[in-house]
Amino acid sequence: MTKKSIPLISSGTIIITAVIVVLFIASGCKDEKKCISQYSINPEKIKLPATEINPEYYICYKAGGITIDGKLDEKSWESTEWTKDFVDIEGELKPLPLHRTRVKMLWDDDFLYIAAELTEPHIWAKLRQRDTVIFYDNDFEVFIDPDGDTHEYMEFEMNAYNTIWDLLLTRPYRDNGRVADAWNLRGIQTAVSIHGTINDPSDTDNKWVAELAFPLDVLTEFGDNPRDSVQWRINFSRVNWRTEIENDSYIKAIDPESGRRYPEYNWVWSQQGLVNMHYPERWGYLQFSEIQAGEGFVEFEVKPDEDLKWNLRTLYYSQRNYAAENGSYTSNTDELYKYGYEKDVYEPCILLKPFGYEAYLLSDNSQLLWVINNHGKIYSNISW
Repeated sequence: MTKKSIPLISSGTIIITAVIVVLFIASGCKDEKKCISQYSINPEKIKLPATEINPEYYICYKAGGITIDGKLDEKSWESTEWTKDFVDIEGELKPLPLHRTRVKMLWDDDFLYIAAELTEPHIWAKLRQRDTVIFYDNDFEVFIDPDGDTHEYMEFEMNAYNTIWDLLLTRPYRDNGRVADAWNLRGIQTAVSIHGTINDPSDTDNKWVAELAFPLDVLTEFGDNPRDSVQWRINFSRVNWRTEIENDSYIKAIDPESGRRYPEYNWVWSQQGLVNMHYPERWGYLQFSEIQAGEGFVEFEVKPDEDLKWNLRTLYYSQRNYAAENGSYTSNTDELYKYGYEKDVYEPCILLKPFGYEAYLLSDNSQLLWVINNHGKIYSNISW
C-alpha cells in the first residue's frame, strides 16, 4: 500500500492568510453598519373627507327562521326596524337622493341577514355573469370589516337581476391594497323581488327588494364571532345612473355639454365625506345583540377608545400628505398639524422605520395599546 503525501502549508502562508482575514473583518465593521431610520419615499397625497366624522349605527337582533326569497314576510323581519334613509356619499355637501333606500339586518348562528329596499320608477339591469363589475348597472352594495382595522374587508355588489360580485380587499386602494377578485362568499344566499317590471320603459315601477344571507364562517375569518355588544364596521351603497329611453330600452344619459354620460349617483347609509367607499374608518357600526327580534331593546354602546383611534387616524392622514411633500415621514407631531392632524389631549409616540412608521397610544380607559401604521391599519395588543 502506497502512502499518500500530505501537502504542508508554510508558516508564511498562514500569516498572510490571517492578515487578509483580519483586514476583511475590519473593513466590514468599520463605519459600514448603517441603521437607517428613514429612506426617501414618495407616496401620493390622499383626499381628506370634507365632513365631520359621524358614523351611523344599528343594533342587530337575533332572527327566528328566515327564508331567502325577497319577500321579507317573516315575523323577525316585520319586528325589525329599518335604518335611516340613505344620503349622498358626500353627506350634507350634496342634495338628498332622488329615490329612497333603506336596510334591515338580523343574525343567527350561521348567517348575517341583510334586506334592502330600493324605490325605483324604472327598474333595469343588463349584467348576468357573476363577478363582473356590477356597478355598471344600478346596484346595491355591502361593505363589511368585521374587526374594524380597515384591512381584509369584504365588498359585495348585486343588481336587480340578482347577479352578484363578491371580493376581498387586503387593504384600501389608497394603501396599494390588492383585490382578491376570485374570492367567493361560500354559501351565500341571495334573492330579489321586483315590484314592477324589469327592463320595461312603458310602465312605472315601485321598487326592488334584495334579501341576503352572508355565511358567518366566511365573514369571521377576519374578525370576531357575533355575540352581545360585539361591533363590526359596515356600510351600504347604492349606485344609480341617469337613463334615457331609446328604442324601447334604457340607456345611460349623455351630458350634452361634455358629450359623456353623466356620472353615477352614489347614495349610502353612513356618509363618507368624499366620493370613495374605501375609507372603512368612515363606515357605520353594526352592534350585535342576543335578544330575539321584537322581544327587547338595547342601547348602542360607544366604545371608550373610539376617540383615541380617530386621533390616530387623523395622524395617518397627515403623515401621508406630509410625506408626499417632504419625501419622508416625521416623528414630530408639531409638523403634522397643518396637514390635518387634530391636536388633542392625546400625545402619540411615533416610531420611524425605513419605509414607514408606527404611531401608538396607551388608552387610559381600557389600558390597551393602540397602534396605527403607514398603511392605515389600526390594531391593539389584543389583536395580535
